[in-house]
Amino acid sequence: MRRQQAILVLIFSVALACGERGVPLVAVRAPVLGVLRRAAGTSFFSPDGKRAVLLAGSHTWNNFQDIGFKSPPREFDYSAYLDSLVAWNHNFFRLYVWEQASFSAGTPRPYSVTPLPYLRTGPGLALDDLPKFDLTRFNPGYFTRLRDRVMAAGGRGIYVSVMLFNGWSIEGKGLHRGNPWRGHPFNGNNNINGIDADLDHDGEGKEAHTLLDPATLAIQDRYVRRVVKTVRDLPNVLFEISNESPRGSAPWQYHMIQLIHAAERGPNPHPVGMTVEWRDGDNAVLTASPADWFSPKGDLEQPAPFPGRQVVIWDTDHLCGMCASIGWVWKGFLSGYNPILMDGWDGRATDIGDAPYERDDPKWDLARRNLGYAVTLANRVGLARLTPRRDLASTGYCLADTAAAAFLVYVPRGGWLRRMAVDVDLRGVPASDSLRVMWLNLRDGRERPGPTVTGGRRTHFSAPVRAEAVLILEHR
Repeated sequence: MRRQQAILVLIFSVALACGERGVPLVAVRAPVLGVLRRAAGTSFFSPDGKRAVLLAGSHTWNNFQDIGFKSPPREFDYSAYLDSLVAWNHNFFRLYVWEQASFSAGTPRPYSVTPLPYLRTGPGLALDDLPKFDLTRFNPGYFTRLRDRVMAAGGRGIYVSVMLFNGWSIEGKGLHRGNPWRGHPFNGNNNINGIDADLDHDGEGKEAHTLLDPATLAIQDRYVRRVVKTVRDLPNVLFEISNESPRGSAPWQYHMIQLIHAAERGPNPHPVGMTVEWRDGDNAVLTASPADWFSPKGDLEQPAPFPGRQVVIWDTDHLCGMCASIGWVWKGFLSGYNPILMDGWDGRATDIGDAPYERDDPKWDLARRNLGYAVTLANRVGLARLTPRRDLASTGYCLADTAAAAFLVYVPRGGWLRRMAVDVDLRGVPASDSLRVMWLNLRDGRERPGPTVTGGRRTHFSAPVRAEAVLILEHR
């Protein structure tokens, strides 16, 4: 009898301890189910017009081309990169592209970028002492790598934004460290075709991202069509015109968006997006664009509302550069945006410039893991039925479907010794409905149950943790 009592006490103690600690959030992954398009009634993309997909993940500067101070640079370990994204439950990244073969806005030291889309045939040497480019001849290895990397990501359930151009490849951005235009194929010193996109002869190539030179534009158009042809049949593709092109590039970017739309006319066109111009870009240029999605500038911790026609990719790259926080992930997601991280990764690419990246800083791991938590909850609760409802939660960050009695609410940290709390308006839920309550601790990724509640009234919730949390309410 005593032995049985001891066993019962032990079982009760273990159950109590597990209840206090919670249980780990089990990752919910989804395969690539089809080409994405904006679905009616949701601020997210959908692969089939029914289910919605939260795009969340991390990207780094050398995940497509190899870059470094040696020539050729050390090869990026793409397989290990994909392994980590899967381990964190990420499902999206930007495939970063550089236009220049050498030199950088971030450093005065020469460095190498490979591969590029054009062959270096000569005759003659470019400014980096390698053969000049023939802009009429594509480099097959570039497009083979592009297709292979997008396919490998798709096989792991990951969507890829295929970047086409880069504003950091055509000018020094006023940093006074280096000039990437010296290594650009469209620099008149670097090609055998008589192309020189530096129309004002100021030593930089901002005009390359304008409509001013028909000869340059024709070569760019041909390249864009080749990229589209390379990945047109792959379902996990989004297109991005350029990373942070200079102010005044909008007409050129609009042209490229329309070019891709025309090239993909027919069934299953891929989403095409653009990022905010740099410096001093105007978000109104994005919302007025023909793009299907955009990445704006903004405040990391205070996502601003945007018109609802386009999907928003909430990218730290354009918000603050190298930065991250738990709140950024959840404030963005629960505002209806797709949060993605500019990730220093293994630190090698941050040597080029002064990116404030400390690999051992725990904020990076927390941000990566929270992106995965967000993907899991989006897949688990059925994102298509949820819409941003700032009015329903005292914290201001809530996705909800009152008809289905489903809520996700972000509860920020209020103080070291204070438990987190939030008031949620459940008056849109019938008073006879019971709701299951779960709390996700965003510091340790563990879920803890709370007392069941009913609809029909405003309800106060006190978190069982002293950390940032997400309150999950679902119909029982």
